[in-house]
Amino acid sequence: MASRGGGGGGGGAVGGRIPELEKMSVEQLKAIKEQTDLEVNLLQDSLTNIRTATTRLDLASIALQDLSIRPQGKKMLVPLTASLYVPGTLDDAEKVLVDVGTGYFIEKTMEEGKDYCERKINLLKSNYDQLLEVASKKKSIADEAGMVLQAKLKQLSAAS
Repeated sequence: MASRGGGGGGGGAVGGRIPELEKMSVEQLKAIKEQTDLEVNLLQDSLTNIRTATTRLDLASIALQDLSIRPQGKKMLVPLTASLYVPGTLDDAEKVLVDVGTGYFIEKTMEEGKDYCERKINLLKSNYDQLLEVASKKKSIADEAGMVLQAKLKQLSAAS
C-alpha cells in the first residue's frame, strides 16, 4: 500500500495514513475495522445486485429488439418460468408491458419500452460507479485500521 512509502511518516495524512486512527485504542480500532468491513460487504452485495439488474435489463432490451423484427402472427414459446414454456402467437409487437416494480406493469410502445430499459441501465451504471467509489474508500479505511491495529498489537506484545 502507498502508506509505506514517503519520508519519515510524521504528521497529518502523509503517505495516506489517517491520523485519527493512530490516536484510537485497540478496542476502538477493532470496532472501526469490523464496522467498515461490514459496510464494505454490504456495498459489495449492492454492487452485485446492481450488476444483476443491469444484466436483466440488457436481456430485456435485446428481447425487445428481437421482438420488434418478428412479424405479427409469429408462433413462439412464451416462458412461464425459467424452465416452463407455453406456445403462443405474437398478437401486437408494437405494445409491451413493462415491469416497473412491486408488481406494477405499464403498457408502452416498443420504442418507449426500449427507451425505458436504456434509461434504467444508464441510471444503474451511474449508481454502480458511485457505489464502487464509496466501497473503495471504505475498503481503504478498513485496510488502514487493520494496519494500525496490527502495529498497536505488535507494540503491546513487544512491551509485555
